[in-house]
Amino acid sequence: MGVFSSSPTFDSLETLLVDQLQDLYDAENQLVKALPQVAAAASSPQLKTIIKDHLEETKNHVGRLEQVFQIIGETAKSKTCDAMKGLISEGQEVVAASGDPDVKDAALIAASQRIEHYEIAAYGSARTFAQRLGREDAAHLLQQTLDEEGSADRKLTAIAESQVNLQAAMA
Repeated sequence: MGVFSSSPTFDSLETLLVDQLQDLYDAENQLVKALPQVAAAASSPQLKTIIKDHLEETKNHVGRLEQVFQIIGETAKSKTCDAMKGLISEGQEVVAASGDPDVKDAALIAASQRIEHYEIAAYGSARTFAQRLGREDAAHLLQQTLDEEGSADRKLTAIAESQVNLQAAMA
C-alpha cells in the first residue's frame, strides 16, 4: 500500500511500449481539449496561430497513435497521464491569470514548452522501444510525431526570443 499501489507489471519491452503508448494517447487527448483555451488566452496573433496549428497537429498525433496501436496488434486505449494532467493544470493557471498581455504570452509559451519537452521525452522513448522490438513501421510513425513536437518547441522558442520576451521585458 503506497503511492504506486496500482503499478503495472513490466515483464517485457512490448508491455512497456504499450504502457507508454497508452500514456501518450491520454496525454494527446488531454491536449486536444486544453489547447483551444490556450489559444484563446494568447494575445499575440503569431502565438495564437502557432497554438492553433499545433492543435491540428495534436489531433493528427491522436490518429497516428491509433495507427501505432493497430500496427502492434493492440486496442487503442488510454492510461491516465498524470504528468500531462499536472502540466495542463499549471497551464490553466496561466490561462486564468490577469496582468500584462505580453507577460502572459511569455508565461503561456513557458507552460507550452514544458508540455512539448515532456512529449519529446515520451515519444523519443516510445520510438526507441519500437525500434528495439523491430517495429520500424511503428517507430517511423512515432518519429514523425517526435519531429512535429520538436518543431513546435522551436517555433515557440523563436517567437519568445524574437518578440514576446522582448515585449514582456518592457511591461
